[in-house]
Amino acid sequence: MKFTLGSVRGIGLPKGKKDHIEFDDDVPGFGLRLREGGSRTWIFQYRIGSKQRRMVLGNAKSVPLAIARANAGKLEARVRLGEDPALAKEHARVEASNTFGAFAAQYLEARKSEWRERSADQVRRHLLSHAKPLHSMPIASVSQAGVAGLLSDIAKQSGAVTANRVRASISAMLSWAMREGVPLPAGNIAAHVNKRVEKSRDRVLTDGELKQIWNACLPDHYGGIIKLLTLTGQRFSEIAALRWDELNDDQIVLPGARTKNNRTHIIPLSEPARSTLAAFSRTDRKHLFGRDDTFGFRGRGAAKAKLDERIAAAGKPIVNWTPHDLRRTVATRMAELGVQPHIIEAVLNHVSGHKGGVAGIYNRATYDKEKREALNLWAEHFMATVEGRAATVVPLKRA
Repeated sequence: MKFTLGSVRGIGLPKGKKDHIEFDDDVPGFGLRLREGGSRTWIFQYRIGSKQRRMVLGNAKSVPLAIARANAGKLEARVRLGEDPALAKEHARVEASNTFGAFAAQYLEARKSEWRERSADQVRRHLLSHAKPLHSMPIASVSQAGVAGLLSDIAKQSGAVTANRVRASISAMLSWAMREGVPLPAGNIAAHVNKRVEKSRDRVLTDGELKQIWNACLPDHYGGIIKLLTLTGQRFSEIAALRWDELNDDQIVLPGARTKNNRTHIIPLSEPARSTLAAFSRTDRKHLFGRDDTFGFRGRGAAKAKLDERIAAAGKPIVNWTPHDLRRTVATRMAELGVQPHIIEAVLNHVSGHKGGVAGIYNRATYDKEKREALNLWAEHFMATVEGRAATVVPLKRA
């Protein structure tokens, strides 16, 4: 039958049949499939060797005859050239499902037993948060320019160091995918993206800048993290992934698996630090911070940008500061208040100086009492600045 608008409308399901295909005389393989229940579907049927294949071209009620015939004609031409359109379509579907995000999840699951918890948290943040703009793309379609653009945006928001670390995580994931047999036409594209120069920062925030940051913090998860960093001088990643079972009375106890030097770290909590934590109710969650309960707070770049907007709206913007500057500032301020260098190192959980090398092997003192005194001293000095009053603690005198 030659398909016309009139002839197609007149095609019905033959008596006694539940499924029937009527073919067009003009385009080989082009047909209309009718089923019991009323469905009418355009199809294209062809043979490759001994195999017969069939492709659906759309619902006849919504796809006009002219469009369906034109599409069938194009497919028929491909078949004459020796192609297998159905197989190509299936390959395209499979490739489309092999997204960057899907492989990131597979990679994290495959490697998690090989990483320390801290390392696993960092790689998850790199691939699931920082690299999220790539998630919906087929992994084979991710370009070197695309990765370079992503890293450029990360460098602007979070700095060169973070951009380089994300680059390393993406590169490691792509290498793993290739070893798993995933064809990447351009190879490990992340390995060829330029690394950024990492400059050692020496930014120390003023008391006025600290006050601006503190006052701009909302009573939310990111605000709580920034306040705790200001009061304790700890690393962002350790506080952002803080767990309820790490809170013990008036101190935080980080296990070695969660610290940079693999050593258990005790962080005494001043009264302002305890008040900050008291704003978060203990639940059956594992972590204090973060919308989900996977590995703590995510989205630090966006949260930092919003904090900067509030700081600027309230007065003078603070240019080129990062949450890590809080750690350096706390250390500097404690030194100015007379805290001994080895106590500051203990507060920061540094393994250098008094606790580095051979000295560190024999000097296992944790200085819990001295750390508490130092953090209480710093908290009183800082809160006096925030509240516009005189501090009630006298700075320590160095011996």
